[in-house]
Amino acid sequence: MPPRSDEPRRDPTGSRRGSRRDAADSEPRTGEPGIGGISGARAYTPRGRTVREERGTPVRGANAEQRRTPRGSTRSGDPFRPALQVLDGGRAAARSGRRDAPAAGRGGVVRTVAPRTPRGTPGDVPPPRRRTTPRAPGRGDRPAARRPSRKPPRPPKLADPRLRLRLGTVLTLALFVAIGVRLIFLQAVDTPAYAGGGVADRTRTVELPAPRGAIYDFRGEPLAHSVEARYVFADPTLIEDRATTAKALSPLLGIPASKLTDLMKPRKLETGKPSRFEYLARGVEIPTAKQVLALDLPGIGVHRDERREVPGDDLAANLIGFTSQDMVGLEGLEARYDDLLAGQDGKRVYEAGLGDLAAPIPGGYSETTPAKPGSSLTLTIDRDLQFRTQQILSAGMAGQKGATAAAVIIDVATGEVRAQASDPTYNAAKPGDSDPVAREDAATSFVVDPGSVHKAITYGAALQEGVITPDTTLPIANSIKMGDTWFSDTHPANGRKMSLPGMLAFSSNVGAITVADKLGKERLIDYQKRFGLGQPTREGLPGEASGRLLPADEWSGSSYGSVPIGHSVDATPLQMAAAYAAIANDGTYVQPHLVKETIGPDGKRTPAPAPITRPVLSPQNAAALRTILEAVTTVEGATGTLAAVPGYRVAGKTGTGWRLVDGKKQPGEVSSFIGMAPAEKPRYVIAVFVYAPGGGGAAIANPAFRDMMQFTLRHYRVPPSPSGSAPKFVVYPR
Repeated sequence: MPPRSDEPRRDPTGSRRGSRRDAADSEPRTGEPGIGGISGARAYTPRGRTVREERGTPVRGANAEQRRTPRGSTRSGDPFRPALQVLDGGRAAARSGRRDAPAAGRGGVVRTVAPRTPRGTPGDVPPPRRRTTPRAPGRGDRPAARRPSRKPPRPPKLADPRLRLRLGTVLTLALFVAIGVRLIFLQAVDTPAYAGGGVADRTRTVELPAPRGAIYDFRGEPLAHSVEARYVFADPTLIEDRATTAKALSPLLGIPASKLTDLMKPRKLETGKPSRFEYLARGVEIPTAKQVLALDLPGIGVHRDERREVPGDDLAANLIGFTSQDMVGLEGLEARYDDLLAGQDGKRVYEAGLGDLAAPIPGGYSETTPAKPGSSLTLTIDRDLQFRTQQILSAGMAGQKGATAAAVIIDVATGEVRAQASDPTYNAAKPGDSDPVAREDAATSFVVDPGSVHKAITYGAALQEGVITPDTTLPIANSIKMGDTWFSDTHPANGRKMSLPGMLAFSSNVGAITVADKLGKERLIDYQKRFGLGQPTREGLPGEASGRLLPADEWSGSSYGSVPIGHSVDATPLQMAAAYAAIANDGTYVQPHLVKETIGPDGKRTPAPAPITRPVLSPQNAAALRTILEAVTTVEGATGTLAAVPGYRVAGKTGTGWRLVDGKKQPGEVSSFIGMAPAEKPRYVIAVFVYAPGGGGAAIANPAFRDMMQFTLRHYRVPPSPSGSAPKFVVYPR
């Protein structure tokens, strides 16, 4: 198709289309050429008339069409509506079935341009088409060709918006659900981890020491207890100058500055985090702690603590022992029952600031684990009797160099130890200044050959086995040979018959060996075990020695002479005291013990386990043996007359033995006396052992026993023995 010309289109007559209107022709337009051009549309005035009509100029052309108003419409208020209809090509009128129907909803527009007749079939009026390119003018002798109708292009098919909306909604909801689930995990599940991660960097931990239990005597009087004090601690991460800080604290705490500097060194815990708490001193007195606080040293703090106090200083110190600065038992009962006394420490964990704000944060994280106080011990020890026993023993040992002594007082019926003293001793309140040897309890760690005090076991076994009777008499030579060893008496009998009381009164070695030879070694060893020798008493002190008995297969020829008289036997003073307590208790052995009961933090009292008991002798044989032993303190010239207690019948035995260290005999002798009173019905047994390297132990042991027993009987108000009740003994019966 040739391009359109820029010249206006002309009808067959050669006139321009739309350049004139036929006002005289009132007939409907039938497609005359030259009608409907854009030039005509431009000639309309706002009133819907052409310029010529406004001016009164007649329309040229025989076929001019008069202006008319469409039916049922009024004049349009839009002056440009006819022009828009022309631009539309008349399609709006064709769709409505009318030639020049006005637009809906608008005022009617008067159309004055006659419709043109398209080429082709007359009467078929196609809608005018708008051209965008110029077209060459057609020839005047050829009718205008009909332009083919063109369908509007179909718009591209778009996706369904409802589907996209649903998909977007689903994705949005899924996103919100994922965010919500994550928030739930962060707020509910992972909260402790995130919260703890930040808290750990600003928390402080302060130890809350558990109050240590006290130690009381059997009447409830304190032997050792804790008093309020303070401890000084350091946070190594906050200390600015360790050397300066240590130098300032050293005079107050009494600790070398070098040691304090070492304690304040930064350290890492097992978790890999730096330590923020280190003890510098424990048990600091409150006034001293206030002076430490007044220094206002960075990284140094003070908190409540306790300090162990021993009111009696050295009173029962070898029994009680002592604790470290950290309140850990190191010696004696403090060490043996440390778990019971110590309790369980608590702690306080709290948030604190840094630097100058190193103080608890109000409302911040804070958690306190309360300390659980320890339990207390009630001993069987009588504080007053213990004091007097130590006093007597110390007075007797005055002036002795390198000497050791022990004294034990046992309640016969119960096996309770009322006093247990050692010399030398020490101040348990200040143990650091003492000699380690002085801190030992001699009654349980002092291993000796008991000597002649063992003879009571030999005679008791012989009586129980029926080898002898209380009336037995035997001819006693001055010496007897067993194996390759001669055993002699210090009081020669020259072969005369001696009674059993006489043999014990003068401590005849020959008489004891003769009786034991009739008994036999197996039965003698059996009774040694029944009386508690060869095994620890388990009284309650740690490190108690067990002693040793010579097994039957290790006996030599001389053993038949040495064992019956208390040699080749290792025993402790406590073991020998318990053996004599069995004789005093009608032949029943009762395990000696120091602990009476425990007192829980709630005040509940729990009695100690019942002591072990076992029969050793019959009551009759035990009574007979007690009577025989009275000869030691009553017969003139006997070995134990210095141990006699005025007004009371006393049964007992002296002894002379050796001290053994690692199985080796030490220079000097061990003198001893073990007795019971009143002999007719014994209440207490006292054993005194004195090791004096220079000799003279017997001069200490016997008087010490006498003074101790006299005080004990009066202290417990034991009535004196009936007048004239003491037996009369015959040493050499005819």
